Amino acid sequence: MARICGMRELTAASGVSAGRSRSLAQVYRHFGEVDAAETSPLYQRVAVALSESEEALRAIETAPARKRQPTMILAALHDLALAGRAPALAGAYAAADGDAAADAAIDTLLRMTDAVVAIAARRKTQIDEVGRYAVLYPGIAEAARQVGVDAVGLIDVGRPAGLNLNVDRVGITYSNGQSLGDPSSPVQRSCSLVGDRPVPSRAIPEVRTRVAVHLDPIDVTDAEDVRWLRACLGPDQREPMARLEAELRLAATAPPLLLRGDPVDVLPEAVSRVPAAALPVVITTWALSRFPPERRLRFLHRIEEAAAGRPVAWVSVEGVGVAPTIPTLGDRRASGHSLIGVALFGRSLPGPQTIGRCWSRGRVLTWLADS
Repeated sequence: MARICGMRELTAASGVSAGRSRSLAQVYRHFGEVDAAETSPLYQRVAVALSESEEALRAIETAPARKRQPTMILAALHDLALAGRAPALAGAYAAADGDAAADAAIDTLLRMTDAVVAIAARRKTQIDEVGRYAVLYPGIAEAARQVGVDAVGLIDVGRPAGLNLNVDRVGITYSNGQSLGDPSSPVQRSCSLVGDRPVPSRAIPEVRTRVAVHLDPIDVTDAEDVRWLRACLGPDQREPMARLEAELRLAATAPPLLLRGDPVDVLPEAVSRVPAAALPVVITTWALSRFPPERRLRFLHRIEEAAAGRPVAWVSVEGVGVAPTIPTLGDRRASGHSLIGVALFGRSLPGPQTIGRCWSRGRVLTWLADS
């Protein structure tokens, strides 16, 4: 009887394991066939191959549950390739050979499971390259105008490398022919304007301080950190990779101060690092959606507390209804666009305002405020 019970327990355990593997296989197949299909043919092929390999799936299951998602495991494998520790995989990626990449990815995962899991456990997937500058630039300039200052200190919350902090050092061209920023910058971005209002032509005033606040910040002067940012992009995503490289080179010429920790806890220290003659401008771009509602309110209260002795501005680009106090203008939540908000804290300053709407992570903009 004991032997029969043991066999039943083994069969049941095997069934649970098989069920987990099937579920994980479905996740990887969906990622390959849907998520990666249009952005990375290499990852499309690799993810599907991983979904079809029971050995690979068992290796992935040795990672913590929250670290098994395709973006994390593929980034960890890419990191090993970039570090020269998986030359066959690096060669297949360089040749854009999907079949060879699939075979090499499985082989690397099986031979270097511990290394893959260690990277996944230590890191978070970070994608810091999107079109934020075109919506942030006029928002920061507007906040400075309303407070009446000629210098600011930028505090970027929620972006690991703080690339938003270079907003004044990039060149931005709008579809109506307007341009802002530095036309000679190695980082150039474009944005489509919708509607009949141009963005204000005023420039961001002098930036005295750049501070990045994140739980796991990326140091743009650290080779391993920078390699991880590269690893989070698909090896065949050449245009995004080129844009990221340009941003990293620019950021390395004026690296920000990195403050590691929970933004709610660290924010007062970040504000204190801004010289008294400059306006602290807190920036959030699609960061608060990762906070539960009560923590968003705590974040807001921390800005209010920091403004007890000096004006502080908050420029936000968040989904409709995500940023506390920013008017939603009657827009519905999950409507597909985001709102650009300016909130000023201090005596005799205007209340929170919505100054624009944007789509495609800042690549399409409707300006709403008076110019």
